[in-house]
Amino acid sequence: MSPDGVRRKRDKQSLDYVLRSMLAGGMAGCVAKTAVAPLDRVKILFQASNPDFQKYSGTWTGVFRAARDIKRYDGVRGLFQGHSATLLRIFPYAAIKFMAYDQVHDFLMPTRASETNFRRFSAGAVSGTISVFFTYPLELVRVRLAFQTRATSSPLQRPTLSNTIRTIYHEGVVPPPTSATSVPLPATSSPSLSASRTQNRATFQTFPILKFYRGFSVTVLGMIPYAGTSFLVWGYLRSVFIPEPPSITSSTSRADRSPTHPKSKPHLIADLVIGAISGATAQTVSYPFEVIRRRQQVGGLVRPSRWLGFRETVRWRGFFVGLSIGYLKIVPMTAVSFASWEWGKHALGI
Repeated sequence: MSPDGVRRKRDKQSLDYVLRSMLAGGMAGCVAKTAVAPLDRVKILFQASNPDFQKYSGTWTGVFRAARDIKRYDGVRGLFQGHSATLLRIFPYAAIKFMAYDQVHDFLMPTRASETNFRRFSAGAVSGTISVFFTYPLELVRVRLAFQTRATSSPLQRPTLSNTIRTIYHEGVVPPPTSATSVPLPATSSPSLSASRTQNRATFQTFPILKFYRGFSVTVLGMIPYAGTSFLVWGYLRSVFIPEPPSITSSTSRADRSPTHPKSKPHLIADLVIGAISGATAQTVSYPFEVIRRRQQVGGLVRPSRWLGFRETVRWRGFFVGLSIGYLKIVPMTAVSFASWEWGKHALGI
């Protein structure tokens, strides 16, 4: 490695580089999420079996009919309900994820020759897990906001960010929702489940912050294949379709590559296409985990005093409910996210 390469490698671990990397990732996440916000809300309503929208699930046209109804009753603003919480969550989530991937990728694969699909997958899985650990409570609040409709919220309490946070914090302390505002769940009478409910209620009363981590374990289980597959496909396809210039060999360290090198410039069309393929592949692999996670996240609205357990949610059918919307959402979102990330890194000189 050249002296300039050593200096650049040291710079990559500096606070200035890390902050620039986080800014590029955070802005990329916000741009991508804003582009698909209406689809994101409809998908959550379908996944969590919202009673107002169950009649639309299972068909491609149902997506547009559901969006039409939301706009009719709540206006354009209704299509973006929960989006403020989305942006509050997505900026730190994407910032941490892309920054962590950048650092882990450089550690595991300092040269092109050292790249393998397993290392690409590992770098993506690690970065995704780190980011979700720090930002999960914001994700839960965002899902709750998007889930609430006329049938699942009180007419006296408008679904706002502050109201939703307050409601989650006090779940299990205030009286549970009435039958008119509750979403029915399959009945269970297992003694082990009853004991688990009592233990969960005591845990929630002692550590109220845990209410903001409903569905966290299954989120991590789903994040590993999602982020791992997404970055694996992204890295592999980029290595195939965006080859290194002749001046860079497979053994050249990334620290020896200047940010102004032609390889560092964004390839907008290629990045959009590769990002779309990466997102579609990752969505297919991890989707059942996402459905289970959504059902656990909204579980506090119907079982406020305890966790909605993994065994309860997997008994429900429809692990691919809303997958068609998932493709409509994840393909453009991932494409925009990866392309914006590459553009942001180039603009910020990293």
